[in-house]
Amino acid sequence: MYRVVSLLIGYLFGGIQTSIIYSKLVAGQDIREHGSKNAGSTNVLRVLGKKAGVTVFIGDLIKSIIAILVGQWVYVQFFAPEHGPSNWVVVGLYVAIGAILGHSYPVFFQFRGGKGIAVTIGCIYLIDVRIGLLSTLLFYICVKSTRMVSLSSMLLTSSIPFLIGLFYWSSDFIVEAFFLGTIITLITVFRHKANIARIIAGTEAKLGEKKPEEAKEDD
Repeated sequence: MYRVVSLLIGYLFGGIQTSIIYSKLVAGQDIREHGSKNAGSTNVLRVLGKKAGVTVFIGDLIKSIIAILVGQWVYVQFFAPEHGPSNWVVVGLYVAIGAILGHSYPVFFQFRGGKGIAVTIGCIYLIDVRIGLLSTLLFYICVKSTRMVSLSSMLLTSSIPFLIGLFYWSSDFIVEAFFLGTIITLITVFRHKANIARIIAGTEAKLGEKKPEEAKEDD
């Protein structure tokens, strides 16, 4: 039961679409109608500027952090006596998956959202700061070498199940945790399928370059 509750908590918090709310309140427009039409911080940065992009990114981090904290509090209050504290990481991963899905397909905004990278980062740091730091390092190295946000984002999330395996290989929940980490990776890959096609074709936009509309990549 706690798995369903954790997913639901994550989904509801993830569905608070910072980019859409910000663009409508501050700029009087729906970010999904401009730029690459993706409701993410990268598109906000491109369309509305650096301050807006940073604000939305921080907002997405905050909502994911709150989702994890609420999910773990609910688990401790209502489920821990039965299932034990060792499920803490697993609970966080269920909340993370829910938050990513809520951000990507928000029920409050016609199921049209972003790609969930900022949400993933916020959740992972709360689940295990070591995994957060190492996956962020991989993201940074990839961005510096390729200047492609999309490829770097997929590398970041692809590292999560392996880092879970590295730090929790002897835990009794390792199989479920690795499986959940893999789901996070697959969601990211699915959400970036258009970017993958452009990477293969050699038309994916890079940081600092101005490309045609169809070649833009987003978080």
